[in-house]
Amino acid sequence: MSLTSQASRAGRRRILHLAWPIVVANSAVPLLGIADTAVIGNTGAVVDLGAIALGALIFNFLYWSFGFLRMGTTGFTAQASGAGDEEEVRATLGRALLMAAGIGVMLVILQVPITWLALELLAATPETEELARAYVLIRIWGAPASLGVFAILGTFVGLGRTDVLLKTQLFLNGLNLVLDILLGGVFGLGVRGIALGTAIAEWATLGLAFLFVRTILSERAGEGVPFWSWAQIRDSRKVVQTLGANWDIMLRTLLLLLGFGWFTNLGAQLGDVTLAANHVLLQLVTLSAYLLDGFANATEILVGRAVGAKERGAFDQAVRSATELAGLSALGLAMGVLVFGPSAVAVLTDLTPVRDMAVRFMPWTAAYVAASFAAFQLDGIFIGATATRDMRNASVLSLLSFLAFSLLLTPRFENTGLWAAFVLFVVARAVSLGVRYPRVRASVGRAREAAT
Repeated sequence: MSLTSQASRAGRRRILHLAWPIVVANSAVPLLGIADTAVIGNTGAVVDLGAIALGALIFNFLYWSFGFLRMGTTGFTAQASGAGDEEEVRATLGRALLMAAGIGVMLVILQVPITWLALELLAATPETEELARAYVLIRIWGAPASLGVFAILGTFVGLGRTDVLLKTQLFLNGLNLVLDILLGGVFGLGVRGIALGTAIAEWATLGLAFLFVRTILSERAGEGVPFWSWAQIRDSRKVVQTLGANWDIMLRTLLLLLGFGWFTNLGAQLGDVTLAANHVLLQLVTLSAYLLDGFANATEILVGRAVGAKERGAFDQAVRSATELAGLSALGLAMGVLVFGPSAVAVLTDLTPVRDMAVRFMPWTAAYVAASFAAFQLDGIFIGATATRDMRNASVLSLLSFLAFSLLLTPRFENTGLWAAFVLFVVARAVSLGVRYPRVRASVGRAREAAT
């Protein structure tokens, strides 16, 4: 066997070693959403299912608008680890937690205007909006905890401690699932019970996650070393670098969420049945995305380390191995959607009109899953390299493409046109990032090569 083949096999094993705990952990997130949908889909009416869809959409905007608390922390942590700078690893976490606390408190204080504005922007029936409002005003109390968990998970990923990430995520979603079933289903609190269960689980998980991360970072620092250096956390150059990258990531995430919001909103305008059916299908899309994101997260770790260590060979090996595995997984997941999707829909809801429409659009769901892995992998590369400006610009281009296609196709072909535009959205993301990839690759190891 050639050295190249041996290196490729070793690279794939390394990716799998890092990715499988993330895949298992990530799968728990959409499974929770699926469980919520199943509780409401089998105990409530179409209006309740629509409320869960709108409530989940609002929190996607609120939380993933600040997804830089996870993504930015991962990139900077991996680079600091690759460079052997343990003090900066801890300082990166400190900056992220301070930002998470500030943003979370702000969301709680502004909960009423945020909820009002969100529901004004989303089109739904009055009954659905009222239930969605109740959901948001209860769940928002978990915001500081949820954002703090984002920051800590970013540290776990950046350090390659995917085993601890798995424990944390399983605890969060396991507790959340139990509480949602008890409060939402057994005790009959419905949408309100699901919101309350989620908020309680988020606070419990923050406490556990902080115990984990403090133990890990203390062991890496050694005895007699202060856990945090406030001078390092306040370092002006690092703060400016962090804020700049986080701003880019926030804009990028907002643009992508606007795309998903646009998709949900157009579906709502086509009726409550279309809104509910598309929400059910999005559970399958989300499940697939979280599974594929495991490979993207592994790419973030290895790319970040390669950038920190200025090793272009390690960069290339990580990208190649992860992309091969992600592509094969995407095809397998797409086939799984086609084969098992109708059965999954039957479990998620007993509402016949919603079931029929969801099964009708199942092939479009599979097409999205198959096409999505390229965008996810490129996201992982650019996050690990903290090439955040390129990510922001690519999101602008892909969103504009989606808006144009959806406005062109939806009026004529209704939900078929909407799904076609949605698939083109994820393809446009990959293309927009792909054209910038050679520049990112060329920057890795530049300093070392110049020195030699």
